[in-house]
Amino acid sequence: MKKRVEKLRESVLRENLRLASSGLVILTWGNVSGYDPEAGIVAIKPSGVDYREMKTEDIVLLDLQGNVLEGKLSPSSDTPTHLEIYRNFEGVHGIVHTHSQYAVSWGQSGRSIPAMGTTHADHFYGDIPCTRKLNPNEVQADYELNTGKVIIETFTGIDPLAMPAVVVNNHGPFAWGPSPAKAVDNAIALEAVAKMAYLTVRLGGEERIDHWLLDKHYSRKHGKDSYYGQKKK
Repeated sequence: MKKRVEKLRESVLRENLRLASSGLVILTWGNVSGYDPEAGIVAIKPSGVDYREMKTEDIVLLDLQGNVLEGKLSPSSDTPTHLEIYRNFEGVHGIVHTHSQYAVSWGQSGRSIPAMGTTHADHFYGDIPCTRKLNPNEVQADYELNTGKVIIETFTGIDPLAMPAVVVNNHGPFAWGPSPAKAVDNAIALEAVAKMAYLTVRLGGEERIDHWLLDKHYSRKHGKDSYYGQKKK
């Protein structure tokens, strides 16, 4: 079990560093976490620590209730949001939060990111939803937990594995996946399609991608009938 936990911790450190090198975060903003359901442990970036100075032992270990199991530093202030997602989205074992410019712009405008082309459809099955605004009580008490709750609420009737991202109203994006590495991939893709949608709208484009083209491009890469990439031998 100790090896599993260390592997998780190393993975979370590696993906936090990759997130920083991707340009999606600046200063100490943003965070990556990972969850090992067999061990029942979440590993997450410490709060306010410079990515350039972060070490494996700085990654904080917690249980799903938020009890710190190991680590001398305080966990990310967004930890309650991450934990709420892990508790509710089965199969999600990695989460990323950034303040990437284009995705944040959609969140600040209170708008979902429209699926307007095949690049979007390759990664996300439909519009990337924007949550409702939090009310004053939700902000004043348990703000980060309520951020997680409004994400869960937004995904009523939506498969979080087919739509591995959200923009929180007035706030910014969260992305997730079956591992921390996949979650970072999804965060990178999220920012790319957010920028493309923004530029398309600026050019006067309004139409969503046709559903049959959306289905084709999504199914090429996802699900039992996918055929993109090399088949495992």
